[in-house]
Amino acid sequence: MSKIFIFGGSGRVATELIKDLVADGNEVTAAARHPENIIKLDHVTADKLDLHTSVDKIADQIKGFGIIYFTAGSRGKDLIQTDAMGAIKTMMAAQKVGVQRYVMLSSMFSLNVDKWHEIPSLEDYLAAKFFADNYLMDSTHLKYTILQPTNLTETPGTDRISLDNTSSKENSIADVAKVLAEVIKYPSTVDKVIEMTSGSTPIDEALKGVK
Repeated sequence: MSKIFIFGGSGRVATELIKDLVADGNEVTAAARHPENIIKLDHVTADKLDLHTSVDKIADQIKGFGIIYFTAGSRGKDLIQTDAMGAIKTMMAAQKVGVQRYVMLSSMFSLNVDKWHEIPSLEDYLAAKFFADNYLMDSTHLKYTILQPTNLTETPGTDRISLDNTSSKENSIADVAKVLAEVIKYPSTVDKVIEMTSGSTPIDEALKGVK
């Protein structure tokens, strides 16, 4: 069992992630600006947190946790303070209180600037994720995993994915959440950027193959 803290705990991916983490026997604290929107389950604590707050305040809230997930997103409404600096402040806070494992929900192509022109409607979002992802990799000592799915869909999960970035332009939210929940079980996913789409490989098999 792990004590896990989730930023962006009321979102679509986080809701499914919480279910998976609890099913695996973990204790979860999920934080959001509106904690009343966080799913209500046993072994889940809802916490109020605004990413506009200080690093010190965030650090106080995450003391004692072993694993951090960042799944927050502003859907284009607050890219600098939420998607970019909000994420970076959580990394600073994690280092400050000694949390080591940090899992970031990012986006396909966030680190591939040459691809941004293919999806012009998302260029500002990808830029925000670019800065957050690079800070995590280059400016922290956290044991990170950065998961980069493509378009999220509210379709049933298949428990099957592809990590070759060629199979599909979509991901079921349920499958993305399942991969997020599973990566903490595989030491080979530490300090890795993982691109995923829907596919035909069982999730556990795909993650076992991460080198």
